[in-house]
Amino acid sequence: MDRLHAFKTIAAQARCGELAFPASVEASIRLQRALADPDCHVDLATRLIQADPLLAARTVAIANSVAYNRSGTPISGVRPAVQRLGVRTLQTLVAAVIVRQLGSTLEDPVLRAKTAQLWEHTAHVASLAQVIARRVTNVDPDTALFAGVVHEVGAFYMLSRAADFPGVMEGEPEDWIEHGEAIISAGVFRELMVPEPVVTAVAAMWHGLRALPPETLGDTLLLADDLAPIPSPMHVRPGATTAQAARTIDFAVGDGTLQAILDESRDEVESLYSVLML
Repeated sequence: MDRLHAFKTIAAQARCGELAFPASVEASIRLQRALADPDCHVDLATRLIQADPLLAARTVAIANSVAYNRSGTPISGVRPAVQRLGVRTLQTLVAAVIVRQLGSTLEDPVLRAKTAQLWEHTAHVASLAQVIARRVTNVDPDTALFAGVVHEVGAFYMLSRAADFPGVMEGEPEDWIEHGEAIISAGVFRELMVPEPVVTAVAAMWHGLRALPPETLGDTLLLADDLAPIPSPMHVRPGATTAQAARTIDFAVGDGTLQAILDESRDEVESLYSVLML
């Protein structure tokens, strides 16, 4: 089966909701659905998080990060961490687990390297998006963090299926972008119950032009993507800023500048990035 046929086959499956996830991902998706239930309260969320030791550790770690621990008061238990973060941030952490699990069963070293680079890129985008949302665009920072985590989830899914279609990820990514990305991403978004505003923002990220100064969630993602020091191995946006040019991006924000905000927020970005990389 050639690459184009493989992309179209997986895209057709995604369009019909026939997605194939590893068993570990299925369990995390069930957790995500439970957290998305409006009736999910702190006690239930705490029990769900405690059932997964790795997720419990990440929950406490992000609650103690500079971005979420403004008072400097450390937390050592899952319940107070859940109370500090709220269910929406927990959904972001679960989404991060799901995304990383998609590549956890890969044996091919080339695919594993692509997955590792894609996650590094994702963690940078998500961390930068949270700070840009809070300090620059004034969109909801938790939504921006979540959007950054899931913005390339379709690519992670494609990599997870690559072992079933030998050679599919060889060569340039243009065929993937043209014939698979949008449909496969939409299918995974539906499975993960990604809110429509996030889906719309990711679509704007891939196809829109970033406004300066940025205003929307899509603009937030575009700027974070441009500023991320690790590029995506799966997608190059038309008109994307080069890594060298990204270092020169600056504009006025209130009485300050973007560069001043990034300098002031470096510890927050690095703290979030470190938690996501756990």
